[in-house]
Amino acid sequence: MDYKESLEKLIDGKDGLITTREVEEQGIPRYYLTEFTREGKLERVAHGVYLTSDAFDDELYRLQARSKRIIFSHETALYLHELTDRDPFEWSVTVPRGYNGSNLRDEGIRVYTVKKEVFKMGVIELKTTYGRPIKVYDRERTICDIIRNRNNMDTAILNEGIKRYIDSRDRNIPLLLRYANELDVQNVIRNYMEILL
Repeated sequence: MDYKESLEKLIDGKDGLITTREVEEQGIPRYYLTEFTREGKLERVAHGVYLTSDAFDDELYRLQARSKRIIFSHETALYLHELTDRDPFEWSVTVPRGYNGSNLRDEGIRVYTVKKEVFKMGVIELKTTYGRPIKVYDRERTICDIIRNRNNMDTAILNEGIKRYIDSRDRNIPLLLRYANELDVQNVIRNYMEILL
């Protein structure tokens, strides 16, 4: 199989949305991305991200494909976990301390920074609307994050998210309290629990 056939097979396997990194991992020279773009088979939609004309532009997947170290968090995670009905005005992501998030901020993305020790705590994989995998904080970590950021959040979204979490059958209070302890919000979490449980 030649490089063109390999690239076409990769594009099909990725539902029309691929990254330069994925192409290189398959041993296909970058040149073929340029050639496919010139031929109109692909469109460059972001740095290192390419899309076929018949594929849906999956913004969340594209964003994470371009910046592997980001994790969707806060209001975006609330939305993805169906702990709120409101579409986020802007996407929210968390990055480890030291990561340069200026490009993301320039695109209108809200960037939160945390210590490296707690950055990967509570990371899970969810599917976007289009079925592509993205990294998101789990429900318990999300609740801790919005409580940590409660002074900068819409109170209605904060309260709705916490109430929906408390009312859900798949809540994990011991895990929530463990995260709260690690993130130093255990007293605030306990106050919410006393009121809502």
